[in-house]
Amino acid sequence: MKNFVEELRWRGMIQDIMPGTEEKLMEGPTGAYVGIDPTADSLHIGHLVSIMILKHFQSCGHKPFALVGGATGMIGDPSMKSQERNLLDEETLAHNVACIKKQLSRFLDFDSDAPNRAELVNNYDWMKDYTFIDFTRDIGKHITVNYMMAKDSVKKRLSSESREGMSFTEFTYQLLQGYDYLYLYEHKGCMLQMGGADQWGNITTGSELIRRILGKEAYALTCPLITKADGGKFGKTEKGNIWLDPERTSPYQFYQFWLNVSDEDAARYIRIFTMLSREEIEDAIARHSEAPHLRQLQKLLAKEVTIMVHGEEEYRKAVSASEMLFGNATSDALKTLDEKTFLAVFDGVPTFVLPKDRLPLNVVDLLGAETGVFPSKGECRKMIQGGGVSIDKEKVSDINAMIGEESLLNGKYILAQRGKKNYYIIKVE
Repeated sequence: MKNFVEELRWRGMIQDIMPGTEEKLMEGPTGAYVGIDPTADSLHIGHLVSIMILKHFQSCGHKPFALVGGATGMIGDPSMKSQERNLLDEETLAHNVACIKKQLSRFLDFDSDAPNRAELVNNYDWMKDYTFIDFTRDIGKHITVNYMMAKDSVKKRLSSESREGMSFTEFTYQLLQGYDYLYLYEHKGCMLQMGGADQWGNITTGSELIRRILGKEAYALTCPLITKADGGKFGKTEKGNIWLDPERTSPYQFYQFWLNVSDEDAARYIRIFTMLSREEIEDAIARHSEAPHLRQLQKLLAKEVTIMVHGEEEYRKAVSASEMLFGNATSDALKTLDEKTFLAVFDGVPTFVLPKDRLPLNVVDLLGAETGVFPSKGECRKMIQGGGVSIDKEKVSDINAMIGEESLLNGKYILAQRGKKNYYIIKVE
């Protein structure tokens, strides 16, 4: 068997680990789980670390379980939160859980006949019929309030300046998560719970519950919370989260996020977010250091993660789209872009609106009078004659050329280019 803990260790993916965990995993195939909060109908790249841990766990021969918190999602985890979150209804949670499983299937093998195929479990299944009286009698009596109060997630909230304090609902969260571990230990053979560093307190409550009720050993492992080298929050942009759902974050935007990370971050992220071997990664880092300006490490990172999340075809489209602004992209390549990707590529480009009934129009009238691409028709003519004007990535050589509906991209846009770097969108409606 491949040493799972050693694999995570060289990748920089271990924050805390309970003594005996590595030895236990080397005894033979073991079950372990990671909890995922289904507060949205898509995962984002903040979830990727936990997903990669499960992926490595399966590739090392063990059986991964992805627990979606259909029950705990109705309460909200207080860890690292300054205030209580909004509670979700049953219908919304069921929708979110279905979407999350579909995304996880890109990373984990749920469908083969392998004995270590992944399983998706939902704690709503074992919590929905558990009465409050039974839970407090069976579970609550085994964990003292003193023990729960000592957890960092609780102490931080109680010592914060927030007037709201901490509700009883949130205070019970670690007991509920602890019971999940107990249930999965007994019914699914999960000997290990894994998660982010902020989950250590909740995870160890579970292993303590197993020890007190069953007299058995259960293990814990957490990975560091990912940050950027400049101290900024990982996975956040000006527009918010980077989602795995292509409808929320286009594959082009997803690819660009990884392509634009710093050298220092790329060297860390390529270990954490790809399945490349140690030798491949060390070789890539060495080659990058010889010519950092080529950004080979970022390109490799962006390629690996985009293919893993969106597939080979979407990766190729993202590379093609990236060349629109900076490479020698063709008109044919431009026409393959869907509307969302087109707008993402040319985000921030000056845009003019033109009524559809104005087409067809002479190119000089279009660019020098109907829109403000050029300040005057004379300047437009001069630049066309000098070979400096393109419509939809095709050079315009004739000042008498007519631009009609056949030039519309996605049925509504014309891309005008003045010189090499000045782009303008004409939206026809």
